[in-house]
Amino acid sequence: MYHYMKEAWKSPDRKVLRERMIQWRKDNAVKEIDKPLRIDRARNLGYKDKTGFVVVRVRLRRGGHKRSRPNKGRRGKRLHTRKNLKMNYRWIAEQRAAQKFMDFEVLNSYLIGKDGFHYFYEVILVNPNAPEIKNDSTISWISKPRNKGRVFRGLTSAGKKSRGLRSKSPNLKVRPSARANKNKGK
Repeated sequence: MYHYMKEAWKSPDRKVLRERMIQWRKDNAVKEIDKPLRIDRARNLGYKDKTGFVVVRVRLRRGGHKRSRPNKGRRGKRLHTRKNLKMNYRWIAEQRAAQKFMDFEVLNSYLIGKDGFHYFYEVILVNPNAPEIKNDSTISWISKPRNKGRVFRGLTSAGKKSRGLRSKSPNLKVRPSARANKNKGK
């Protein structure tokens, strides 16, 4: 069944998706939803329909990540108009969901749609203090203290991708961290 859902999402019905996005624009930017829209993708990323799991839809404004020019007086070195934000949109969506649901940890996320103005993501959150999560051997690792605030440290899938950690090479300047290599990695 999930195979056919995955195949259907490769070319979704544009009319239905467009009507959904019109409705999503009227909702809050970060909204908890009952069930994931892409159940196949959510299950693939670790979602289970049980207590302790929450799915959140996040709406992000599209556009460049270029810094705006400060309107107050600064010396030239502090203007920073040529710098861009180097985080990807999915990572930003995960962080916004984590800020809204502070007791939860981000497990993963995926894109559900985009229009001319917005990106829409679904973020899977897990309550690490729930007994159902602590007793589940497949997800209990998220209850350990070292996984606290993992989205803000770039430890989710989107964060690792944005940090350039998908490929390994002795010549990469992103290990052990970009900061350790004077930010030459990005």
